[in-house]
Amino acid sequence: MASPSSSPSSSGFFAICLLHSAVAVTCGALMMFYLNEIAVFGHGSETARKLQGSTPHDQLLIQTSDSFAGLLLMAIGFLLFMVSFVKDRDFQAFFAKGCVLLHASMALWRVYFERRVDDLARDWPRQLVGDIMLSLSWVLFLVYSWREKYD
Repeated sequence: MASPSSSPSSSGFFAICLLHSAVAVTCGALMMFYLNEIAVFGHGSETARKLQGSTPHDQLLIQTSDSFAGLLLMAIGFLLFMVSFVKDRDFQAFFAKGCVLLHASMALWRVYFERRVDDLARDWPRQLVGDIMLSLSWVLFLVYSWREKYD
């Protein structure tokens, strides 16, 4: 008889990981290759122009930083894709708790720091809702797996 931690889990973990992976890879690719267009779409043309920097040196530094951030996001997306195939329930619960903590930390960052940046002040509530929704998907997985474990 298999132990409860090694028994196959529901497909919820797989689906959530694939969803988050698709979001991360898509956002990362857009950041790397279409940053200006995405900034205009997300922030408006005036704010996007301010976020590009004022001198050529600043612009190069910001573009390089944003490209590396996009590359990191793509790497996280591929990592999420690989993790989605893990069947160990204990690992899934541990990973989901870590993701909740990560999204909660990002939400706190937006509340305490990002809202103070004048050019981003109008965008942080929308991004905060996104962080909460991504975190909520992991919380719902934890609640569902906990219920499944003890029923």
